[in-house]
Amino acid sequence: MPSGINIADQDILKQIKLSGKVPEIIDEIIKHRIITKEGEKLDIIIETEELQTEADQFRLVNELHSANDTHQWLEKNRLSLDDFEEMLCFTILSRKLANHLFSDKIGPYFYQNQLDYTEAIIYEIILDDEDLGMELYYAIDEEEMSFWDVAHQYIQNEELRRKGGYLGPIKRQSLKPEISAAVFAANPPQLLKPILTSQGVHLILVETIIEPELNEKKRYQILDNLFSEWLNNQVKYYLSNGV
Repeated sequence: MPSGINIADQDILKQIKLSGKVPEIIDEIIKHRIITKEGEKLDIIIETEELQTEADQFRLVNELHSANDTHQWLEKNRLSLDDFEEMLCFTILSRKLANHLFSDKIGPYFYQNQLDYTEAIIYEIILDDEDLGMELYYAIDEEEMSFWDVAHQYIQNEELRRKGGYLGPIKRQSLKPEISAAVFAANPPQLLKPILTSQGVHLILVETIIEPELNEKKRYQILDNLFSEWLNNQVKYYLSNGV
C-alpha cells in the first residue's frame, strides 16, 4: 500500500457502494445464508481432515508455498485465520450440499441434454461473394485446391489464417442455427456446401463429430450448473418475498 494512505473498512464499504456492486454483494450474502441454513437442516458435518485437505489444495492453487506466503495473502485480503477457516468450511459445505441435492440427477440431466454436449471439429472460411463461395467449394470438392490453400488465400484474420480456419471443437449452441443444423447432420470428414448468413458465405469443413462422454469433468460441470441454477432461484425467491 502506498505510503501515507490508510484504508479503513468503511472506505471499502463506500467504494463497493460507489462502484454499483451492492446488489451483487447482497446476492452473495443471501447465497451464503441459504447454503448455511440448508447445511444446518441436513446436519452436514465437516471433518478436520476435510478442512486440512481443502486448505492444502487452496494453498497449492494460489501458490502459497510457505507459512509466510499464506500470512501475506491473508493480510492482503484482510482475513484472519478464523476468517480463512470459515471460508474453507463454506467451500466444503457448498460442495457437500450440491452433491446431496444433485449428485443423483447428473446422469439423467446429461442424457436428456446429450445433444447440447456434442461437439464438432470444424474449419471455416467466410467469404463476401456467394458465387466465389460455390466456385471454391467445387474446386475443393474436385481436389483442384485444398481447404488449407483456400483458407490461406481468403481468410483475413492472421491468427485464423495461420490455423487454416480451425475453430473446433465447438458446441452446436455456439453456432448459428442454419450452420449448426448442417454441421451436426454431416458425415465427417465432409465439406459442406456454402451456407449464407448475415456474416457472409461460410465454407465449412467438418472434420469429426465428438460424441459426449459423462466423465468426471463433465459431471462436475453439470453439478455446478444445477447447483448454481437452484441457488439463483432461491435468491430470487428470498428477494421477491422479502425474506
